[in-house]
Formats: sequence, C-alpha cells, structure tokens
Amino acid sequence: MSQRASESILVNAEPLAVYKVATDFGHYVDWAADLKKVDVLSTDDQGRALEVAFRAAAFGRSTSYTLRYDYAEAPEVLSWSQTRGDLTTVLNGAYRFATSGTGTKVTYELEVELLVPIPSFVKSRAASRIQSQALRELKARAERLQ
Repeated sequence: MSQRASESILVNAEPLAVYKVATDFGHYVDWAADLKKVDVLSTDDQGRALEVAFRAAAFGRSTSYTLRYDYAEAPEVLSWSQTRGDLTTVLNGAYRFATSGTGTKVTYELEVELLVPIPSFVKSRAASRIQSQALRELKARAERLQ
C-alpha cells in the first residue's frame, strides 16, 4: 500500500516565480541537496520538460527514478507520476502554488510506494523528510532569486 502525505510552506516570492524554480530542472542539482544528477529526457512543444530522470541519495544509497510531468493546470499546479524507479514503484505528486498575502503558499502532495515492503511509520517518516527538505530548499532558492 502506498503512503500519501501533504505539507505546505509559505514562500516570500510570487507564485509564478516559485513555479519557474520548480520547473527549472536543469538547475535542481544547484539547490536540491539530495539530487546528484538530473536529465531532461523529453520536452513538449512549448519546451517544458515532460520526462525527467533523477539520481538521488536515499536511504543511505543512490536511487534512480524517472518522472513524467503534467502541465494541465500550470502554473497553479505542477504534477508528476513515476514512469521508472529502482527503489520505488510509485512516486507520484504535485506542487500547488497559491497566492498568500504577498507571497506563495506551496503545497507538496506526495504518494510513495517502495519496492521492498517496510512498515508504514518508516514510509511516513521518509515521505515527511522528503517533503520538508524539498519545500525548504525550494523556498530558499525562490527567495534568493527574488
């Protein structure tokens, strides 16, 4: 059974600026600590990344996964689904960007299922760690570029 989680953070930047950071996959390794390599495998007719391969540090080892991005609700939502993974069978999620005062409320929704079964509380902690770190790093990058 997959683990689902949602977490939010307030970012002192306009929603479109935060969205642009989230979709700038070529620079993820500059600010996302656990990511070691990011390759855009395909783009749509607007030049947006459709399929992106990642290599990251996870659970004390290196993991690789590929995500397919959906821009149907862009720029308010950036969603993705896993197409390949060596540690996860499901890694689906979305960033939601909403105006909040003078900044942006970013909500990160995540669904994770590991290849090897582990207790739910361990998956829950891992999902929470992934979300918290990703949101803090996205916030720092967006605010630095403001």
